[in-house]
Order: sequence, then C-alpha cells, then structure tokens
Amino acid sequence: MSNDKLQTSPNLNPEQLLARYAGESCPASLSQLLEIVRLIMGSSDDLVIRTFYIYGRYEAVMLYINSLVNQQITDQQLQSFMTLPEWLSGTDKLGPEALKQTLLNKTVHLSEITVVSRMGDLINMLLNGKTIVAVEGLGEAFKFGARKIEQRAIEQPQTEQVVQGAREGFIEQLHTNLSLLRYRLPTPSFRILICEVGEYTKTSVAICYMEGIADPKLVSEAENRIRAIRLDGVLDAGYIEQFIEDHHYSPFPQVMNTEKPDKAVANLLEGRIVILTDGSPFALIIPAVFGQFFQTTEDYATRFLQGSFVRMARVIALVFSLVFPSLYVAIISFNPELIPTEFAVAVAGGRAGVPFPSFVEVLIMEISMEVLREASIRLPQQVGGALSIVGVLVVGQSAVAAGFASPITVVVIALTTIGSFATPAYNAAFALRMLRFPLILIAGMLGVYGVVIGLILIANHLLTIKSFGMPYLSPAVPVHFRGWRDFLIRAPLWILKKKPSYRQSRRYEDKEEGTA
Repeated sequence: MSNDKLQTSPNLNPEQLLARYAGESCPASLSQLLEIVRLIMGSSDDLVIRTFYIYGRYEAVMLYINSLVNQQITDQQLQSFMTLPEWLSGTDKLGPEALKQTLLNKTVHLSEITVVSRMGDLINMLLNGKTIVAVEGLGEAFKFGARKIEQRAIEQPQTEQVVQGAREGFIEQLHTNLSLLRYRLPTPSFRILICEVGEYTKTSVAICYMEGIADPKLVSEAENRIRAIRLDGVLDAGYIEQFIEDHHYSPFPQVMNTEKPDKAVANLLEGRIVILTDGSPFALIIPAVFGQFFQTTEDYATRFLQGSFVRMARVIALVFSLVFPSLYVAIISFNPELIPTEFAVAVAGGRAGVPFPSFVEVLIMEISMEVLREASIRLPQQVGGALSIVGVLVVGQSAVAAGFASPITVVVIALTTIGSFATPAYNAAFALRMLRFPLILIAGMLGVYGVVIGLILIANHLLTIKSFGMPYLSPAVPVHFRGWRDFLIRAPLWILKKKPSYRQSRRYEDKEEGTA
C-alpha cells in the first residue's frame, strides 16, 4: 500500500476511510496495519492494541474493543499464543504457511476462528466484538469470537400479559431471540436470512420463514424492501416497519409486532414472515390483516368456547370504543328522539348548566383522557398507576362539579377508554383512538348521518389497503370460507388442522372450500 494513500486519507471521515480501504489486502507489515487501524478508528479509548511475541519468536499484535469482548477468553488465548509448545522447542522458525496452519489447528482453542485477508472485513469484525490477531510478515489476520454483551433476562413482556400461555419474551439481543425461535422450531424447514441495515449502525436484521409454507415471492419481496432501506441508523424494529409497509399514510398498521416467541412461531407456521432486529425486543410479522390485531395466543391455549367468547368480546369493545362517543354526540345534538323519553329527560337534566355543545364537551374530555393516559405512561411505574386512577376520579368529579361536563359524558368517555384497552395490539388500538376525533367532529356537524358517512369512509379505506399484497380485511373480503373458522370465532383445534388457503404458498394451496 502506497504512502501517498496514507497521507491523503486523513482528509476523509471514518466511513469514507473504511470504504477506501475495504478492498485492500491486510498489509504484511504490522506497523502499516496498525497505522491504517488508528487512522480509521481514531483515538477510541476502548480499542486495545496489545503487542506480543507468538511462542516468543514471532512479532504479533492483538486488537479488540474491551467493551464488547469477554476479557477472560481473550486473556486465555493470549496466554496460549505466547506459550511455546514442547514439540516446537527444538525446531527452527516456521515459515508463513506452516505458522498459519499451526495457529489455526493447534493453538487457538475456540471453535470460531477464521482467516481475514481484507482490511474492510478486519475493521468490521473488530467493531462487531471479534478479536483480531495479526502476525508480522504473514499478510493475513486471525479472527476469533470472544464477544460478550450484557443483556437483560428473558421475562414476560409487559405489553402482552397473558393468563394462560408461555411467559417468555424477546429481548434486545438478536441471537438470543433467534434461539427462542429455534427452540420451538427444531426443524430444517426453518430458514433465517440476515442482512445489515444502517450506514453507521449496521444493524443486523433477520428474516425468518418456513421453507415450503411461506410464499417464496413474499420472502423475496420482504428481503428486497429491507435491503433497499437507506438510513444512517436503525435503532428499533419500528424503523423497519415504517419503510416496508404498503400504505404510509393509513392510520391502520399493516405490520404486526409482538414480543412473544410463541406468537411469532404460530405465525411462521401459518406461512407468514417474522422480522427480528438486533437491539429491539419486538418482532415484526408480515403480512398482517385486520383480524389478527384482536387475536391473542391465549385464544388457542384455552378451550374453544372460552376463546371464541373472549374474542367476540374484544370485537364488541373495538366497535364500542370507535363509535360510542360520536354516536352519543349525534343522538344528543340531532336525534334525541332515538332514545327513550325517561332517559332523554335524565340526560337533559344532567346537561343542565353545561356551557358547551355536546361535541365540544366530548372533545374536551377525550383530549383530557389522552393527556392523562400519556402522562401515566411517562411517569415512573410506581406512581403511574396511582396517578391514572386518582387522576380519572379527581378530574372527572371536578369537571362535573364545575359544570364543564355532564355525568353521562364522563360515563361515555370512561366506557370508551375501557373498550380501547380491550384491543390486544397497541398500534391497532391507537388507530381507533385517532379515528374517534374526526368521527366526533362529523357527528357534531351532521348527526347520525355523519357517523354513518364516517364509518363508510373507514370501511372503504379498509377495503382498499393491502399488506404485502394481501387484502387487509381477509378472510372477510374477499370471502375465504376456511378462514372464517379462525376469524370472529375460534373453531376447535381439530378443525383447524389445515392452513387457510389465503395464507398458503400457491404451490401448496388446497382447492377445497373455494373462495367467493
């Protein structure tokens, strides 16, 4: 490598320097190799450069980042490099090739060891927690694995609590999450594709699928969308979700996320793809349809009558949380004749003295509830729950006493909020929370007709969006009779032996029970 190249390199930033030297061979001279490493890595205090002599004869250097490696393993390997074996005590110096084979096969007592010949690979492996050993005059370096990163314990996810079912949850380490899937899928059909995303973070993203069940076109499409991401850094699975979804301006999520390995495995067995991101405890599931967002793994761990009853309750709560406030505003403002006379008189008496129209009153209470909900999430866990309960009681009672809201409005908002909590998926519940506000506004202007128009617009939007080519309302629209066994209700497991045709690969799709 020429000295001119080294002299002009300091004018570039570290990423440009890495790209410049990526294709260069590792220099045989240790001084030149260290000069390039220091040029790219700079003055990082956690970069350890340890010079020593292999067997007391061959000048060498060990490179590693001490915050990413297991120091005990590194020290043990350093000792094995420096200790002269008895069978070499009476021999002359080994040639480069003989020394290379001796180090690979008789010195390093680790299963993960390879030879590195390019500077780009050397730097990238160093940054990923590998230990590098280079020998004077060899022209190649050795990489062995001694990576150790502190991680939290596997525990039950806080966002997906269950009464009956598995309690394990994903953590931030990608390899640990992959092991949780491998543990539940001891089959050669389980496939994993890993790619890097992010110019600076170089985040590992794993695409998991079942060979022979997942559609190959779907796998290829997911891989292409992920590899097409151009971003400085990917710090969470949510970054990936925003780039790969089909309709960016839709309030409804087209990618499901979960922290539960058993839920991820269940979707893999149905032909879906699971995407895991290093540094994030959330797995992304594609394609996702609307019916998935009110289903849980607990539905299948209980008897089908219980699972079906709870699922129907969630659907009712979902509709309730979306429509109830706007329907209340429409009836009170425009169509009070739709409610019984005695109840209408009670409502009118409760609203006596309230200075705002009903839709303004409901909007104020809804906004107050959203602010209170957000505040309780951001507060420490020890006081967040207490604040949410006390806040609702105090604010609601004070609003009624001060004449800002009527008792019936407080009851409507409370029931709506409780109904939104019944939706298992947070992102789907959030979409419904957002849609409540335009529905309330249009109900305040047009009454029940406005509510109907709003629901028609929402239904029309749901009919037009897709998730990786799959209609969002499947299996309801288009109708797939086999899919209805596991949609609004959950049929017995012995009836759900075959996968719904709308989820299968075209090569394995059954022709029975056709679609309409």
